[in-house]
Amino acid sequence: MLVDSHCHLNYKPLILNLPNVIKNCKENKVEKILSIGTTFKNSETSVHITNKYKELYTTIGIHPHEADNDIKNFKYLINLFDIPNKIIGVGETGLDYYYENSKKNTQIDLFQRHIDLAKIKKIPVIVHTRSADTDTYDIIKKNSNNSSTKFLIHCFSGNLEFCKKLLDLGCYISFSGIITFKNSNNLRDVVKIVPLDRILVETDSPYLSPVPLRGSSNVPANVKYIAECLAKIKKISFDEISKLTTNNFYDLFNLN
Repeated sequence: MLVDSHCHLNYKPLILNLPNVIKNCKENKVEKILSIGTTFKNSETSVHITNKYKELYTTIGIHPHEADNDIKNFKYLINLFDIPNKIIGVGETGLDYYYENSKKNTQIDLFQRHIDLAKIKKIPVIVHTRSADTDTYDIIKKNSNNSSTKFLIHCFSGNLEFCKKLLDLGCYISFSGIITFKNSNNLRDVVKIVPLDRILVETDSPYLSPVPLRGSSNVPANVKYIAECLAKIKKISFDEISKLTTNNFYDLFNLN
């Protein structure tokens, strides 16, 4: 059995066809799906849709791309815990200096607010980081000292040294379909050094369709292709990587 630890069921086209998305997952032995919030509005949407299906969980957060526009709504995120919910993490949050769609200082401020909320709720932080290695590391390090807060680095695409530093802080690392791409040899080398008890799989759907489905809209059931690639890199069976990544998901998010 597999878990897709990061997708966006609150985005089109997935939200338009949720029953079939979930049916497709069951047919491909994907037992749980974690839908990720990226704005206050779609976090709220995600909370409501995950309540309708036993296979789904959600996180709530504001993506660094949305920081300038949506930071004013951060205060409302905490209210989502007051309604029936299956919120198991905070994010997607973090830093993106590649596009810098929001000011760096605003991104940093919002990242810290998410971490503070995660500490209060005692749930993990889902981190987006791109071209921001130093600041991402420094913020996680500062918040890892004397804290039980856990961090999941989603869709990891950084270099070997950055990964080692994050692992030293106790971070979990999640890999997406990028590891199946032809030009991702360096990232596949990173996969080799991530301990088996710290690795997760995700689709980031509807984006980043893995080989052999590049060019099409991605779906959570395609997490099997990422797992197959991981198994090959780690030189273990598909069943082993499926069990390990599923167990890591349940351990990280403290689920029974």
